[in-house]
Formats: sequence, structure tokens, C-alpha cells
Amino acid sequence: MKPIAHYVEKTGITVDELGRAAQLDAKLVKAIVDGHYTPSPSQRQRLAAALGVSLDDISWDHAVPVEHMRGNGPQFGRST
Repeated sequence: MKPIAHYVEKTGITVDELGRAAQLDAKLVKAIVDGHYTPSPSQRQRLAAALGVSLDDISWDHAVPVEHMRGNGPQFGRST
């Protein structure tokens, strides 16, 4: 399994081309490729088909760690 960005780079397809082929908005595709958004099952199928790879070959997890967390309670330094 490799991230979708690997397959985009390997095929040389642009985000706009991939968006058109998968019938998805280019901004959404960019967020998915950059690891900022986890696609739905139907979006995954469309993207894999557009790239010509198996759905199981692509790692669909977020690549960007969560840096900001908000909450209440002692674990956040605030009392409830």
C-alpha cells in the first residue's frame, strides 16, 4: 500500500486531470492527495479507477498530524 500521492506522481497526472477523470472537484482531490482529507468509499473507488490501480493498493489515511486540539478538563489545562 502506498499513499495516493505516490500514484499521482508515478502516473504524471495532474490534480485537475485526476479530478476530471474521477468526476470530483479539483480542490477536493488536492486535499485528498495532500493527505488533508480522507475520501468516502465512493470517492476512493473513483480515484483508484481514474489512476488505474486497485482500491487496496492505495493507503487512504490522513498524512497530516492533528496539531490543534480543543477541549475542557485537566488534560487541557482548564477546569470544567
